[in-house]
Amino acid sequence: MAESLEVKYTSQVFYVKFEDGSKAYLRYSIEGDKMHLIETYTPPQHRGKGVAKAMVDKAVEVAKEKGLKIVPICSYSVYYFLKNPQLRDILAEPYNRMSDEELKKYYEERLSAEKAKES
Repeated sequence: MAESLEVKYTSQVFYVKFEDGSKAYLRYSIEGDKMHLIETYTPPQHRGKGVAKAMVDKAVEVAKEKGLKIVPICSYSVYYFLKNPQLRDILAEPYNRMSDEELKKYYEERLSAEKAKES
């Protein structure tokens, strides 16, 4: 599924529009030479199909084109870099120097913070 996705973006969001009218998005901001990946959302019916991965892939591509470093804030973006260690050179300090264990701990912290915000 992810290969056929068309990820578009504006100055604040990467997004995918689906035929059912729903939309997945990755909110971000650029401050100086850093791209902050703030929030990822995929509609429930489209989860588990590589949609969020496709959006972060696009964010990495755009960050590289613009010479930006990435600050992973949302839990999915942290998870993405846990699963793709070969891409960690695009991360800003101190994330690019974190061990797998430190990144996992940061992922758990972000996940807890997001769950707390939902309730």
